[in-house]
Amino acid sequence: MEIKFGTSGWRDIIADGFTFQNVRICTQAIAENLINEKQVREVIIGSDTRFMSSKFMSLAAGVFAGNGIKVYLCVRDTPTPVISFEILRRKTGGAVNFTASHNPPEYQGMKFSPAWGGPALPVTTTDIEKRANRIMKNSEKINELDFAEAEKKGLIERIDPMDGYLNDLKKKIDLKKIGSSGLKILINPLYGTSRGYLDRILREAGCNVTVMNDNLDPYFGGKAPEPSEKEIGDMIERMKKEDFDIGLATDGDADRFGILAKGGVFFQPNQILGMVLDHLKKTRSWTGGVGRSVATTHFIDEVAKYHNIPVIQTPVGFKFIGDLIAQDKIILGGEESAGLTIKGHVPEKDGIIACLLVAEMVAMEKKSLGTILEDLYKKVGYYHTCRLNFHLTQQQKTTVMEKLKTDPKDIAGLKLKEVVKIDGTKYILENDSWILIRLSGTEPVARYYAEAKDLNTLETLKKFGAEFMNS
Repeated sequence: MEIKFGTSGWRDIIADGFTFQNVRICTQAIAENLINEKQVREVIIGSDTRFMSSKFMSLAAGVFAGNGIKVYLCVRDTPTPVISFEILRRKTGGAVNFTASHNPPEYQGMKFSPAWGGPALPVTTTDIEKRANRIMKNSEKINELDFAEAEKKGLIERIDPMDGYLNDLKKKIDLKKIGSSGLKILINPLYGTSRGYLDRILREAGCNVTVMNDNLDPYFGGKAPEPSEKEIGDMIERMKKEDFDIGLATDGDADRFGILAKGGVFFQPNQILGMVLDHLKKTRSWTGGVGRSVATTHFIDEVAKYHNIPVIQTPVGFKFIGDLIAQDKIILGGEESAGLTIKGHVPEKDGIIACLLVAEMVAMEKKSLGTILEDLYKKVGYYHTCRLNFHLTQQQKTTVMEKLKTDPKDIAGLKLKEVVKIDGTKYILENDSWILIRLSGTEPVARYYAEAKDLNTLETLKKFGAEFMNS
C-alpha cells in the first residue's frame, strides 16, 4: 500500500491501513520534514475521541522524541481549532492531530498542521507523503524512544490547552450579550471533542444551556459525527418537542458547525456564512475582504457587494482560506461544507466560534434565525443551493471528462457567461445561476454543485446534472 497524505492528512480504516507501524512511518516523515525545513523542534500532539487515539499519540510522541523533537501531549481529546490556537500560542513547529473529523467511527486519521497554524499546504503534504512512502518502500529504520524514557528526559510534556483557547474566545465574542438574551440553547457535540468547550463557555456567560450526546463514545452513537441534517435527526426531533430558541452542533473534531432554528429547522452552512458575514460587518469595524471556496454560495458575494468588500475565490480545501486569514486579507473565510473562521482567529475552520457567532447574532438582533435570513434575502436577493454526489463507473467518469473538454453555449436553457477552472469546472450562467463539477482524482466519484435564485431553476439544474453525469 501507499500512504496518501492530502489536505486533511492521511485517513484510513483502523487496523486495516491505519496501523501502529504506518503511524510510526508517517511520524518519522513529519519529523524529517520539520528538521529539513529548519522548524522549531517542538510539536503538539492531540486527538479526537476515536478508538486507540491515546495509543497512536504515544507512538507518535516516541518517534518525535527519537528525532530530538519535544512533544506537548494533550491530556484529553482536543478540538482541531484548539490545537491550531496552541501552535500559535506556543510558537511550535506544528502539530499532529489524530482525527478523522466527520468520517464514520471505523476511520482514524493523522493530520499535520505546520507552524503557521492552518492546514498544511500542498508543498508540505507532498513532501511528507514522499518521505513516508520512501521509508515504507525501503523498510528504513525509524528513530524512536520509549515513551517513559522520553518523558523522563523532558522530551514529552503533558498539556491541556482548553483554558487558553476559551479565554481567547472571551475577547472575540460578546458573551455578555448572549448571556443576558434569555436564549434557550440546545448543544450537541456529537460525542466529540467540543464536550466541555461550547457548553462551558456559554454556561459561564449565564446562558440557559442543555447538552445532549456529550458522553465519550468512539462509536459516535452509531453514526458519522457530522452535524448535517441527515446525521442529527435526534437533535431535530428534540428541537421540535422542546422550546429551544437555537440548536448548536459540532462535528467529531469540532471544526464544523450545524445550526438549528426553533422547531428544529436546519440552516444550510451556505446560509449561515452569508448571515455571519453580514453580522460581522454590522458589529465590527474590521476591514478586509471575504474568502470562499469555488464550491461555496454566491450569496456571500451579494452580501459582500452590499457592504462594498471584495471576494476572494479559492480552490476547495480550507488550507487556502486559512492562508488568507494568516495574511490578514479577509474578515471571514468559509466553505459550504460548514467550515468558518474569522479575522484575528486561527487560520483553521472552527465550529465552536461559528456556533458562538450565531448565538451572538441572534442575541444582538433579537430576532429568530429565520427572520434574520429573510431580512437579508430582501436586501441582497434569494439563493438556493444543492450538492449531489454521483458514483460513476470508470466509463461514465471518462465520458464526463471528455464532455468537460468542450464548453457549451448554454446549460439547461441558461446562457453560459463564464467558465472557472481553479478547481473542477464551474459554469457561471445567466440570472446568477451556476454549476460546478468536481471529479475525484482517485475514485470514480463526482460532486455536482448547483445554485440558482429560484427553486424552479435549481430543480432544472439538478435534473441537468443527473442527465450529464449518467449519460
